[in-house]
Amino acid sequence: MKALIIYDSFYGNTEQIAQAIGKAIGSPWEVQVIRVSNVQPQQWTGLNLLVVGSPTRGFRPTPAITKVLGGIPANGLQGVKVAGFDTRTSWDDIKPALLRSMAKIFGFAANPISGKLMRKGGVLAAPPEGFFVKGTQGPLKEGELERAAAWAKQIVATQ
Repeated sequence: MKALIIYDSFYGNTEQIAQAIGKAIGSPWEVQVIRVSNVQPQQWTGLNLLVVGSPTRGFRPTPAITKVLGGIPANGLQGVKVAGFDTRTSWDDIKPALLRSMAKIFGFAANPISGKLMRKGGVLAAPPEGFFVKGTQGPLKEGELERAAAWAKQIVATQ
């Protein structure tokens, strides 16, 4: 079975989560973990699982992730299990209160990623997930890599 994990990352936090997810999926899967800028068309062929992650930027995924998702043909993920994740600041760390209110209204990157994957024909394998960083640039909060691995194992259990 073939799994592809596509991510974008500015400070390395989302990359660390993507790598933890790929490692947790492991054997017997053929797993590729690829930065969005390095994705090649042939990597989409024969997928059983597609996981896409992005840092949350302005309440959305990065432009590169948005572009690659937009380039997937209609029904191009028909029958493929999909999942979306993001990295974000935890609610307690979002300052000021106005920004916290805006985050509650507009959300984080994982939801639009998952929605786009499903609109392209994908079957949701797990609810969208957010992984927490300290401040804007990180590092990841303690335990997030383990939580990412556990989330990946949940996804594989749906196969």
